[in-house]
Amino acid sequence: MSALERARSILQGSAEGPVIHMAEALSFWGGVDPDTGCVIDVHHPQHGVSLTGAILMMPSSRGSCTGSGVLLDLLLTGRGPAALVFSHSEDVLTLGALVASEMFGKPLPVLRLGPEAFAALAGAKTARIGSTAIEAEGLTLPVVPPATAALGLTEADRSMLDGEDGVAVQQAMRIITAMAAQQGAQGLVDVVQAHIDGCIYASPANLTFAEKMADMGAKVRVPTTMNAISVDRGNWRTQGVPESFGGPAARLADAYVRMGCRPTFTCSPYLLDSVPVPGEAIAWAESNAVIFANSVLGARTAKHPDFLDLCIALTGRAPLTGVYLDAHRRARRVIDVELPDGVDDAFWPLIGYLAGRAAPDRVPLLCGLAPARPSRDDLKALCAAFGTTSAAPMLHVEGVTPEADGAAAEGADRLAIKRAEMIAAWSALNGGPEAVELVAIGSPHASLTECRALADALDGRRRHPDVAVIVTAGHEVIAKAQSEGTLTRLEESGVQVLPDLCWCSISEPVFPARTRAVMTNSGKYAHYGPGLSGRAVRFGSLADCVAAALTGRVAPRLPDWLSQGG
Repeated sequence: MSALERARSILQGSAEGPVIHMAEALSFWGGVDPDTGCVIDVHHPQHGVSLTGAILMMPSSRGSCTGSGVLLDLLLTGRGPAALVFSHSEDVLTLGALVASEMFGKPLPVLRLGPEAFAALAGAKTARIGSTAIEAEGLTLPVVPPATAALGLTEADRSMLDGEDGVAVQQAMRIITAMAAQQGAQGLVDVVQAHIDGCIYASPANLTFAEKMADMGAKVRVPTTMNAISVDRGNWRTQGVPESFGGPAARLADAYVRMGCRPTFTCSPYLLDSVPVPGEAIAWAESNAVIFANSVLGARTAKHPDFLDLCIALTGRAPLTGVYLDAHRRARRVIDVELPDGVDDAFWPLIGYLAGRAAPDRVPLLCGLAPARPSRDDLKALCAAFGTTSAAPMLHVEGVTPEADGAAAEGADRLAIKRAEMIAAWSALNGGPEAVELVAIGSPHASLTECRALADALDGRRRHPDVAVIVTAGHEVIAKAQSEGTLTRLEESGVQVLPDLCWCSISEPVFPARTRAVMTNSGKYAHYGPGLSGRAVRFGSLADCVAAALTGRVAPRLPDWLSQGG
């Protein structure tokens, strides 16, 4: 029997259940409801399907690093899938399954199949997974045990693994080495800083993990920043957030601070004073931040899942694999982008969204964009939207990003993004009505230049009384905006600027309950927003957001740069 007809066990276990095959990858965070186990990503072909008890098959995962926490919660509450079967490498859900087994005694089989075996199993209605074989309606696929390639560890690594630095570090190193083995790494790499994504209260499992590690005495050993959290830490009670949510969310943030993390509470760590330099090995989680760090800054970080981010911060060591290595930073797909005349800021998240769809499992090189001279904020928006539709940890933009010259790998394939695809994507992200009650800015967290641009566009005009306008931003950006008067200008126009939260973690009542439709300039939130908020979402430029803020309406039309020519 050929290697393609065998299944590689990544995490061992047994299971049986109905087979759910997804041709399109899925982000568990923002894509699966931890309370029900159902798919809530309205843009996914299997929206509404329950994953509980199923043998879930898909090429890989995509999107948020927080998917590991959602999976862990599903497993701890009995709402998870019975097994995961991938056709490509996958880290986020695998890490969630690993933590469930290592720390909570909840094993979940994870397997990887070659193309022929994957296609054969995908056609089955039910399957049974054992330690030596998968059986499904007359089909038998032998299961190969997990890879046992020797992992080169230093004396200090072995010391941590033996528990000489405490039980928390020992547990962290056990998880790191297990992940490194399944990734095929031959060793570990020193990192100079970390960024924690698991501080978002995506589910009770995030709190369970963090407090368990903190109670074991965990302390980070490299400078470690923190992602946006799920409440405005200093004001959630006065904002009316119920204790049942605000209490655990604040405890989660406190647990990471107790472990020595810096309470930055931003999903845009590249806007902080601790921004890494080109070539530095770092350990960031949060998908948009990872893609920006690799692509725009030229730093090096894998797309680390939640929980692994803390483990690396506790040890200062990460699996030496993926885009830490030169070979994996090369582009395996070249994408020629048609550049319309007169594009505005909405072009960049739209192209990021489409590029992710075009390269869901590989690093792309985007060509044809340099004449538009994207700003740092344009690239920020592009990277964030790319991360919603692709599992890749980076991209290149010819003539723009630092490693784009010669980035295409030998044998890279080539495709194009044309105006027609842009029009289709624009329509898909604009399913909401003309009238909107909420304008959402800051996903990822707004930069100082974005705050200035909004203040300039409003130009002292007051928002419509029936429209809330909320900007989410990091403390450092808010402090600078306040010192230069930009914050005052925004507040005088009726704009609310919130720290700590971002749109992907905001909830009622901070998210205005009366809202029926949301307007945003974020491709990331335009994708996740309907599933997370239960509201219709409109997508457009900053000018569209300002029009909505002032009038409560945005006409359902294509932007001029899409409607003219072609």
